[in-house]
Amino acid sequence: MTVKKLSLERFRNYESAAVEFSDTINVICGKNAQGKTNLIEAIYYLATGRTFRSSGDKDLINFNFQDSIINADIVSSERSQKIEARFSRSSRRQLFVNENKLKKGSELAGRLTAVLFSPDDLTIIKDGASVRRKLMDSCLSQLRPTYHAVLTEFNRLYDHKTRILKDHHEKPALLELLDDHNLRLAELSARLIYYRSAFAGGLSKRASVIHNEFSGGKENLTIHYKTVGDMDSTDKKPDELLPELLAHQEKHKLAELRSGLCLSGAHKDDLDICINGTPARKFASQGQARTAAISIKLAERYIHYDDKGEYPVLLLDDVLSELDPKRQSFVLERITTGQVFITCCDEAAVTLGEGAKMIEIESGGVK
Repeated sequence: MTVKKLSLERFRNYESAAVEFSDTINVICGKNAQGKTNLIEAIYYLATGRTFRSSGDKDLINFNFQDSIINADIVSSERSQKIEARFSRSSRRQLFVNENKLKKGSELAGRLTAVLFSPDDLTIIKDGASVRRKLMDSCLSQLRPTYHAVLTEFNRLYDHKTRILKDHHEKPALLELLDDHNLRLAELSARLIYYRSAFAGGLSKRASVIHNEFSGGKENLTIHYKTVGDMDSTDKKPDELLPELLAHQEKHKLAELRSGLCLSGAHKDDLDICINGTPARKFASQGQARTAAISIKLAERYIHYDDKGEYPVLLLDDVLSELDPKRQSFVLERITTGQVFITCCDEAAVTLGEGAKMIEIESGGVK
């Protein structure tokens, strides 16, 4: 899985740029606010159909223009492909693969896969459950095309149900819609939980080995998937999970009506991460939390490999500067295979190996 060439037109602070990449290590260097992360963002967008920043698609367009284009030549499963995304301030984005327009974003899944590791990911352990759900959703949406479609429908119906629960006092007729929403949300939750549970099992297996090596054999990292109530989702198919979800939903029906909150469903999921049997979110030191986060992100890369037989593109966005020398060395030693992009301010921060390439960015241009 490699990106051979990337072209940007009117994207973020780039007016026009084209760059060819090495199949191994690509170090993107330059001062702050020059466009290093924008380059990484463009690759990530073509892999996932979304930005990893909080802004919407229209914010990707250069301030001075009305439209924008990003496209890339890639090799995936030994096949050359072209992926393109077009943005306009006056219309919805358009996605193309080999010049054929896609009907929906989920059709991008698997064309180009990428794992992003940014400074924000170092908070995976200590932050709230939504960060860990995002980790699962990002990986699964790339590996399983149907997952993204299920997640999108779930989020839409979750918003609808939340509005029903909040507004039914003033509009009692809304309650007539509740049973249909509950059933469909339970069905969608069962499918999300099925995928997430399997993912968590694989993540725990891979991350545990990496973390044990990272800590010199002193620490054991475990990851356990948690969903609503005391449900055990291990090895259960969606049709086995559905009755339990409906029972949990019914049990909390009155509480939902009283509180105006949706209390049952896959939006309550989390990953229970422990180090030597102790909850890491509560008791891990900052150093332990960072080591665990690195182990998890590296494990995510291996999950892609286990599933696809090739490494995903790895995007390290200014993460090395956040790590001490020991952790920097560990990360660099684990990414000697596959294509890697590293952004940094100091080109001396990364030792280039055979076939690696240095790319200098200045004022939205490639030097």
